[in-house]
Amino acid sequence: MADPPLFRWFGRGLSLGLLVLLSACNPTRPPSGLAALNSRYNEEQPAISGNGRWLAFVSNRRGTSEILLYDLQGQRFEGIAGFYTGEAIAQSPSLSLTGRYLVYLVTLDGRPAVVLYDRLTKRSDLLIQGYRRWIQHPRISPDGRYVVFQSARKGQWDIEVLDRGPNIELDILDGTPIPNP
Repeated sequence: MADPPLFRWFGRGLSLGLLVLLSACNPTRPPSGLAALNSRYNEEQPAISGNGRWLAFVSNRRGTSEILLYDLQGQRFEGIAGFYTGEAIAQSPSLSLTGRYLVYLVTLDGRPAVVLYDRLTKRSDLLIQGYRRWIQHPRISPDGRYVVFQSARKGQWDIEVLDRGPNIELDILDGTPIPNP
């Protein structure tokens, strides 16, 4: 018994669809390493340092969502030693004036936390953790002293300011006078 015309049409359409799909696959491998700024991967949430030299953004180039740091002047990626990632999802980067300080949001054990990474000391510190409600969009001031973020701690979105204190090393350009408190 011959196949009804509908099944033949469906079979041809399926075969044609698979042929198109297979011919569209690119057998070339993605570029190794992190050579170029623009890539075919998902990249989002860009943040630029106040002096315009550093760019931080979220990328999935290595198969997982992570924050990358790119030197626009040197046109190369900066390795981030001591950068806190673990099993956490990092997002919402923010840079200080010269890019010394990088603030970003992570989710640890289902709870949000704000992390500060110091490129000079190569250390990460959890600034804000253990909130029972959600926090989002952390931003650091140009000098690195203040961190602001949105918090839903009171059942609505509010702005909170964290003062890192007067004794931190400020992120200032060389030769910039430090104001007296």
